[in-house]
Amino acid sequence: MWLAKWVNNLSVDTNTLALRLLADIIYYIVYYLVRYRRKVTRTNLLNAFPERTAQERLQIEKAYYRHISDLLVEGLHNLYASPQSILRRYRFVNRELVNAYYEKGQSVILMSSHFNNWEYMITSLNFQIHLLAIGVGKPLNDKSVAGYITRRRARFGTEIVDHTTVRQTMAYYEQHHVPCAYMMLSDQSPSNEHKSYWTRFLHQETPFLYGAEYFARKYNLPVLYYDVAKVSRGHYEVRFYPLCERPDEVPQYTITARYVQMLAKTIGQAPQYWLWSHKRWKRKRPADMPLMEAEV
Repeated sequence: MWLAKWVNNLSVDTNTLALRLLADIIYYIVYYLVRYRRKVTRTNLLNAFPERTAQERLQIEKAYYRHISDLLVEGLHNLYASPQSILRRYRFVNRELVNAYYEKGQSVILMSSHFNNWEYMITSLNFQIHLLAIGVGKPLNDKSVAGYITRRRARFGTEIVDHTTVRQTMAYYEQHHVPCAYMMLSDQSPSNEHKSYWTRFLHQETPFLYGAEYFARKYNLPVLYYDVAKVSRGHYEVRFYPLCERPDEVPQYTITARYVQMLAKTIGQAPQYWLWSHKRWKRKRPADMPLMEAEV
């Protein structure tokens, strides 16, 4: 990964312009030459924002491709960045909301999405809070690349857990009373249409992962939603919001419904920072699956 090391060498503040220039070059190649998934992105934006003009959607589209070009450079930087370098770029505004659970000896679930930069979150979570950081997700298809990236993400103590083994991990830590912060990005398209929460989201029938709510209920863990704001190129602020303090006191699907509402608000405020080039709506709702009423 010589490119990642080279990017990291450029990542001191005096070379910010060099990093931005690299991202600008990537944007030109990805958007104008390769035309990476422009049809998918354009269709998603049209279906999600039919009320906006074609010109407005085009502005979001171009801003999105500029953003993912920044993300690529930031992702390379993240593989070798020091804690100090990440802290200059990725700031927790109200971490005390999370750390309060450590004082209680209690774990917490952190729900969010692939909005703005999530790689810095994975790598830095364990040194930004007091709880043991656990990142839950799907592994990359290329096992050799996945292994390398996992090791780099985990170099500061965040434990990376495959979604197929998260049950065993949570059972172990909860049984041994280790306060953990379980980070779950819940906006990915579920692989099983029958094990999903279906609702109308951005004007479309959309399935959502139910795992975060399932584990919150199983262990009666509080749930926080966190929002990542891009304050400038390469710099972000993270804010945490209470989603559910006592899962055993609310009806089923309440947590997921609240999450969907928060995500819709996050995207609505700055749509260019969500992953529009993925086929998020490729699955269709089975006839025997109910569509939950809340529409956002």
